[in-house]
Amino acid sequence: MAYKPQYGPGSTIVAANRRKQMDPSHKLEKLRDISDKDIVLMMGHRAPGSAYKTAHPPLAEQQEPNCPIRKLVTPTDGTKAGDRIRYIQFTDSMYNAPCQPYQRSYVESYRFRGMDPGTLSGRQIIECRERDLEKYAKELVNTELFDPALTGIRGCTVHGHSLRLDENGMMFDMLARTQYDKKSNTVKIVKDQVGVPLDTEVKVGKPMDDKWLKAHTTMFHSVAGTAFRDDAEYIEYVQRIHSLRTKYGFMPKE
Repeated sequence: MAYKPQYGPGSTIVAANRRKQMDPSHKLEKLRDISDKDIVLMMGHRAPGSAYKTAHPPLAEQQEPNCPIRKLVTPTDGTKAGDRIRYIQFTDSMYNAPCQPYQRSYVESYRFRGMDPGTLSGRQIIECRERDLEKYAKELVNTELFDPALTGIRGCTVHGHSLRLDENGMMFDMLARTQYDKKSNTVKIVKDQVGVPLDTEVKVGKPMDDKWLKAHTTMFHSVAGTAFRDDAEYIEYVQRIHSLRTKYGFMPKE
């Protein structure tokens, strides 16, 4: 019998959305088309069109000793070229954002290679070789994992994501990296992820409507109509994990 991966428990729409996002066989819905140039501008690591900086010579030139693991693992393009390590960091509103910090780490671990995800207090970072990062970031921004109003690309000064939304449904951002245009109902990014003003603004499109957000969110929140306490299987799973971690902390003899 073939093994069928279990990406997460739960019977609610939120649980189902989490499983879909984590399952690499599920093709993420493409909602916008942000160019390679604009992805580079948002991250701010290098000037668009400039050469990638390197941390070491290309693997083909290193003459490394024979190793069975190197034969088993195919290096990513960034690793082959010796790219330096760069990052992109996201924050998600608790008000029905399509993804959330822990979920992002799970999703990226299943879908991407050669990267290091990390979840902090209300934010999520992904680090890897620079050209690999740009490819991954494009998928993270162009698909259902991103919403222009409820998802922020913030390398620093992340705080404010959990506050109430403003009158346009936008998350608070102390560095004002995004701007909302009422006439066109679109969002544009005017500063890179650490708050440096851009010479050219990046248009990331219209915020998704409430109906779409409620149908696609991975947040257990009463705003979505699905509170965590409504999913019995998820509660049982979380309680089991909590119980085992607590007992391990006490180092029981039995």
